[in-house]
Amino acid sequence: MFRKEFVEIISQTGMVPLSDLRPLIQNKNPAEITELKLMAFSFFDDIKFAKQVAEKSKMTYLDLTDAKVEDKILQIIKKTDVIKFRALPIQRSSEGITFAVYDPSINDLKKDLQTLVQQNVEIVVTNMDAWKKIYERITESIDEILLTIQEVTPEAEKDEKIEEEDISEDVVTFVNKVLAESFLRKASDIHIEPYEKVFRIRFRVDGTLVEMHEPPKNIMLPLISRIKIMAQMDISEKRKPQDGRIKLKIAGKSIDYRVSSLPTLFGEKIVMRLLDPDNLQLDMTKLGLAESQFKIIRENIHQPFGMCLVTGPTGSGKTTTLYSALADLNRPTKNLSTVEDPVEFNIEGINQVNIRKEAGLTFAAALKAFLRQDPDIIMVGEIRDLEVGEIAIEAALTGHMVLSTLHTNDAPSTVTRLLNMGIEPFLVTGALNIVVAQRLCRRICTDCKVLDETVGVEALIGVGLAVASAKNLKAYKGKGCKNCNNTGYKGRVAIYEVMSMSPKIKNLVLKDGSADEIKMQAIREGMKTLRMSALGKFAQGITTLEEVVANSSPDKFS
Repeated sequence: MFRKEFVEIISQTGMVPLSDLRPLIQNKNPAEITELKLMAFSFFDDIKFAKQVAEKSKMTYLDLTDAKVEDKILQIIKKTDVIKFRALPIQRSSEGITFAVYDPSINDLKKDLQTLVQQNVEIVVTNMDAWKKIYERITESIDEILLTIQEVTPEAEKDEKIEEEDISEDVVTFVNKVLAESFLRKASDIHIEPYEKVFRIRFRVDGTLVEMHEPPKNIMLPLISRIKIMAQMDISEKRKPQDGRIKLKIAGKSIDYRVSSLPTLFGEKIVMRLLDPDNLQLDMTKLGLAESQFKIIRENIHQPFGMCLVTGPTGSGKTTTLYSALADLNRPTKNLSTVEDPVEFNIEGINQVNIRKEAGLTFAAALKAFLRQDPDIIMVGEIRDLEVGEIAIEAALTGHMVLSTLHTNDAPSTVTRLLNMGIEPFLVTGALNIVVAQRLCRRICTDCKVLDETVGVEALIGVGLAVASAKNLKAYKGKGCKNCNNTGYKGRVAIYEVMSMSPKIKNLVLKDGSADEIKMQAIREGMKTLRMSALGKFAQGITTLEEVVANSSPDKFS
């Protein structure tokens, strides 16, 4: 539960309005570390807060941002005890064990920890962000996770009768194991695929599919039926695609699985997308934007009206960027509405609408309704056609801020896509404020990061680096370890291309300028392309040259 000592310190600093803390104060779920949600508030100063907590408690503050804590140290106490005491073991010596906490106000903390480990204990205070990053390395076993899985049936579906087949306990357990494992590995998707002779299960982890299981073919049908039952789908219908949803509680967290079935040559393929609210980053300062890019985006989304577009392929992080922008704009004085297909995460204070085509609730219909609902800010999940584009443009021109997405390769080609849809150039230049293109590159695993001696100067020059920079640059890679499943990568970092619609760019659009001409003008005005942004992350040792090439196109200057 959120501690009153925290409320006192926060109220003294005014970092977070007390009204915003109410949902955290009321949370009584012991399996959830509620205090860490403070970091979702963009104006919460994590380090300043930690130092004030340490000062008030007369304890030492220790910055653990770049600390390397050995796995064997983290295993000194169980994860359940880490949650109970909000204490992480970070060092062991002949004098005892040092624990890092962000909340030293727990009664008899030192005494209870000494009883638990049967050694002398020293306690230091650190900031929540550093604590959370170390905490996330502590993984429970799949067996422990399995014990926590609970199905949550939505209220609207409780009275519905679902036809069930005779499914063995072994199949039920196996499905739960797959769901638990996907949660532990932080997978974004699960693919269950039938072929003529085999039946395989793959997870998408950090954007790459990895084969996890090849179950016996004879359990394929009951396994797929079990998933369809959980997802409230029709198990007797095997000839048409279906969509469903599974809502579970795993280790105290609410996790949504969006389920899609597709008839294939050898049976139904199932794809499940995991939606974990804790993976949603709602702080724009932590998206990985360069300072200049962040400033441009923030200035443009806080304009009284206009349109801001985020572009990129599926899975490039567009939803995270849009939700972060919405969180930044979310104020009691503003009316925010979104229309999505589907709504992926619920955000308090924002009116979110799910597309329901069968009921006539399309993007266009919802947008038209929004304009009669006295909106200030509108988010459209995607501009897919001329009708939606025209309504969104009209909204942007009539005093509303409109956020949306498009599927284009880069920022300049987004403008030409709108024109190709049939929207008039003068409407595009009048409404559009900014275009943000983005991709996700895999991060090098920090636990096994080493110099990559195989990357030569010629290769660096070939991807666009200047000769002088290429000669002095060090390349890194991950050699593979258990923390990254021997891939050399763990997590992802976003790369951005931010193009504001300057007078010269607008003039080019009105003169029917090409995407290349728009791009050249934007670069002259200081825009970093996706390739430039990716090379910046590479130069910082965050990602590899392989990821740079895979996620950005060369900049061709004619």
